[in-house]
Amino acid sequence: MLLAMGFLQAALWAVLHPQTLLLGAVTFLFFADFLKSRRPKNYPPGPWRLPFVGNFFLLGFEQSHLTLQRFVKKYGNILSLDLGNISSVVITGLPLIREALTNMGQNFVNRPVSPMRERIFKGNGLIMSNGQVWKEQRRFALAALRNFGLGRKSLEERIQEEAHHLVEAVKEENGQPFDPHFKINNAVSNIICSITFGKRFEYQDGEFQELLRLLDEATYMEASVASQLYTIFPWIMKFLPGSHQTVFRNWEKLRLFVAHIIEKHKRDWNPDETRDFIDTYLKEIAKNASNAASSFHEENLIWCTLDLFFAGTETTSTTLRWGLLYMALYPDIQEKVHAEIDRVIGQEQLPSVAARESLPYTNAVIHEVQRMGNIVPLNVPREVAADTTLAGYHLPKGTMVLTNLTALHRDPAEWATPDTFNPEHFLENGQFKKREAFLPFSIGKRVCLGEQLARTELFIFFTCLMQKFTFRPPDNEKLSPKFRMGVTLSPVKHRLCAVPRG
Repeated sequence: MLLAMGFLQAALWAVLHPQTLLLGAVTFLFFADFLKSRRPKNYPPGPWRLPFVGNFFLLGFEQSHLTLQRFVKKYGNILSLDLGNISSVVITGLPLIREALTNMGQNFVNRPVSPMRERIFKGNGLIMSNGQVWKEQRRFALAALRNFGLGRKSLEERIQEEAHHLVEAVKEENGQPFDPHFKINNAVSNIICSITFGKRFEYQDGEFQELLRLLDEATYMEASVASQLYTIFPWIMKFLPGSHQTVFRNWEKLRLFVAHIIEKHKRDWNPDETRDFIDTYLKEIAKNASNAASSFHEENLIWCTLDLFFAGTETTSTTLRWGLLYMALYPDIQEKVHAEIDRVIGQEQLPSVAARESLPYTNAVIHEVQRMGNIVPLNVPREVAADTTLAGYHLPKGTMVLTNLTALHRDPAEWATPDTFNPEHFLENGQFKKREAFLPFSIGKRVCLGEQLARTELFIFFTCLMQKFTFRPPDNEKLSPKFRMGVTLSPVKHRLCAVPRG
């Protein structure tokens, strides 16, 4: 019997040409892909998808958030896109965004975890975690941030002190052209570092400068072609060289840096004396030591700390860089900021949160920088937690949801001059005016937990720099508002002159 089976197998192999087998395998894969990607009834409309890659190449890589707007015009305010094997839906317009993220918040509370994020974070941390882990970690982080001064005078004083260090560092350039990138990064990062690590880092600290460079590079390269291909073909890309491997290496180096600081904390840790976020978290780990299901463990401590470090550095520093660039591009607006600051607090008094109401034009300029800078153009993605109906469309559980902040912040129905830098968007009769269509920190259950800190930092850092300097382009160098695509949209590399004000 076995012999007969062997003869049959050999005969079949002789008949089936390798090309026939290959054709059959490819046909099977295409058919399986077709079955997998069939859209359910009442699913939002969208462009035709290619097998395996979906609409990946339709969006391009340099300005995908702008290319997307063509599809919004064609398919409407809820449209579907397949990014590789990830089914996603783009929501446009304030009413729909509010309906999804606020009114139906529980259904849109999850984060989609791409293969790259899964390999890096493994479900840990504050940004990429879900379910009970996310709830516990977010609640704990908010309480810890409040304990270390969030919303209190002590933290405001720390920001003022750091702003002074930044001003001194910029003064050292003597009005000559310089790249403000890492000076601003270091200053902003020092605020969250003082909360998480219990210390600040000098601007000349080589190791810390290297960490900021690693973070910047990972943020930029995560949007590269190779990193996007890893999302679609992780089983192939993990063996191939490319920028995705740099992203993995950089995050591992950042992880080891934080792990080393935690080890140092453990050596001289006193449960009765909590110096910073790490000490507070170590106390929580000890408290939950007997609970095997607890989400409080050392790996989560590393990634929660890194999430705070990343979120507390990247977004605020990038916004500030946009702010100085726009001031150099619009000297008439910069003059008005200078005039208001000189009139209200002068050039010596430290800017404070209390002074914000008395500086409506400066406050409006900061908000306009956020609107035009558009640093998170499609918001941080969400995932549908349960089958949901939105505006008559069926969104199956697991669908990734992108919020079209680009369209919202450039909507001609909301903004008088949507494509022009115009602080008057946030002013009414000379007073600051809040705008509902302004959502740089998102809304709903996943709203940015550092919003209050970021707003305070932006105001104090920006006002301090405006108080002391006039920013202008270097001679014979042209500045432009062109952006660099990454996890955030940041200004392309440039130099500025910071001329001290008399």
